[in-house]
Amino acid sequence: MTLEIVRIPVLSDNYVWLVHEPESGETMVVDPAVAAPVLDAADARGWRITQIWNTHWHPDHTGGNAEIKAATGCTITGPAAEAARIPTLDRQVREGDRVRLGTLEADVLEMPAHTAGHIAYRFAPEHVIFVGDTLFAMGCGRLFEGTAEQMFANMQRLSALPEDTRVYCAHEYTLSNGRYALVAEPDNEAIAARMAEVSAARQRGEATVPTTIAQERATNPFMRARDAVQLAERRAAKDTFRG
Repeated sequence: MTLEIVRIPVLSDNYVWLVHEPESGETMVVDPAVAAPVLDAADARGWRITQIWNTHWHPDHTGGNAEIKAATGCTITGPAAEAARIPTLDRQVREGDRVRLGTLEADVLEMPAHTAGHIAYRFAPEHVIFVGDTLFAMGCGRLFEGTAEQMFANMQRLSALPEDTRVYCAHEYTLSNGRYALVAEPDNEAIAARMAEVSAARQRGEATVPTTIAQERATNPFMRARDAVQLAERRAAKDTFRG
């Protein structure tokens, strides 16, 4: 893969992604919740941050924008539909726009539901997508500003991507998502097998993301929902699940 991608754990369960394109030397940050660990990670590798890409407006995805921009002079790109809530934006993007990191381009995909203007960034030839809080390992984002119909459409769209697409989400929610998935689909042997792996990884202190589209097709009860009604039922059940 052309891209070098570094996971930076911050706050209680967030992941910030540091993305380096070696040919140009450009480095981009996806959804910086805070600044210091991101700046430190880039400095440790001798990388110069030139861009920030935001998927949505929530503070745990944009909180580091201003400080990183002040330190590096980087350009900040984010969803046009949420520009009023991300005052640090330099470029507003919509469905069908393309954003460049060095020699590589990513497509902007609008995926409203978690927030009204949520977007994702897909490097198609590299089989990489940054999804923010839309898709998680064995889960999906809460429906804070959108509908189950929108999230179902998002799940269908993501499910149609090549199965080896690596999915970079913004939180370590896999263990709790998996506990609910076991209840939602108790006869799904793939979920049981994956949960054994996830539990062991977390006990070792290891991260469980990125995930892949193939894994989510097999084990994600929201991607596997037959329609928006079932997704809504599952989302409501997960919102109150204490397993």
